[in-house]
Amino acid sequence: MATPGKTMKVFEELLENPQNRLVEQAAQEGRIPIGYSCSFVPEALLMADKLFPVRLHATGLAGTEIADNYLSSFVCSYARSLLEFEMDGRFDFLQGSVFVPSCNHMQRLYDNLVYLKKSDFSHILDVPRKVNEDTLIWMAEELKTIADKLTARFGVDLSDESLRKAMARWNDFAGVIQSIGELRKKPYPPITGAEFHQIVMAALASPKDLILPYILDLKKELKAREGIKKYRARLMVVGGHLHDPEFIKIIESQGGLVVADRFCTGTIPGFKTIELNGGSPYKTLAEHTFAKTLCPRMMEDFDRRLNIIIDTVNEYKVDGVVLEIIKFCDLWGVDSMPLVTALREKGIPVLKLEREYRLGSEGQLRTRVQAFIESMGK
Repeated sequence: MATPGKTMKVFEELLENPQNRLVEQAAQEGRIPIGYSCSFVPEALLMADKLFPVRLHATGLAGTEIADNYLSSFVCSYARSLLEFEMDGRFDFLQGSVFVPSCNHMQRLYDNLVYLKKSDFSHILDVPRKVNEDTLIWMAEELKTIADKLTARFGVDLSDESLRKAMARWNDFAGVIQSIGELRKKPYPPITGAEFHQIVMAALASPKDLILPYILDLKKELKAREGIKKYRARLMVVGGHLHDPEFIKIIESQGGLVVADRFCTGTIPGFKTIELNGGSPYKTLAEHTFAKTLCPRMMEDFDRRLNIIIDTVNEYKVDGVVLEIIKFCDLWGVDSMPLVTALREKGIPVLKLEREYRLGSEGQLRTRVQAFIESMGK
């Protein structure tokens, strides 16, 4: 595998704590951090004027003993982990948060945060479960509502012109991430899947403009790197929230090289650029959000999710798909059954893994990945 350069250590350090040094720098400059938990929240909306988005993550969590007093053990460990960090004061630096009722578990998390009054500004974005002209209007109105609330609370400029500038900044940022992701198509990519995910997670948890110079430095470093030749199989990881790069690192320790991703914090198609058409920025953001988010909560959208996975397998020359699901996740638990069947019918090997949000059972994970790679004759 490739040897991590000095810039990679920066991304590793930025993930150690939600209130990393770039977040602190932006806050000291008078900027306003807004936390969000779901890809249905358009990042560009939270990049306007003095706002900047921080993807809520609980990397390095030791346990959920406090949160377990408020949430059932049958609530997924992602929701419980966020509540644990919230109650432990790890998110106190945030000036507001935006959630999506993507499932009952996240709704329960939001209900508890409201009950505990952990934030002066907390909003839940009511995202429709189908995509058509009526629901696009609904979503655009929802985005306008939150924009009005942010303006009233923080005095920020969320005019159409300000939003279009923010969308252009998102496109510049997403384009750089995509250009690095394109390197993974090479027969011998210069970057591991764990490294790439570390970059993405650090970027989602930091002000985009402040982390962008480090990403550009890494892009230069990658040009001088030798490609990775010692791997047994090219893998794609699919599933829900995956924040800890160590999960992918363990997969790669068994000879797999993760060259593509399709999960909630992944880049395919999560880092699509926004088509700036000159129309209403809220309608544009609504269209973009539905296009870039492939969530099982959406009805009548299974074929699109499946076809994007199959197209990615072909485009990145993937040998097998690892489907990871957080335990008790109703949405991915139901979606995974027809997904596994459909992929196998297409001749694509699939390994389905059930896991907790916090990394555990590493030995079992290594054994199952090793057996999966060997089953492909690799």
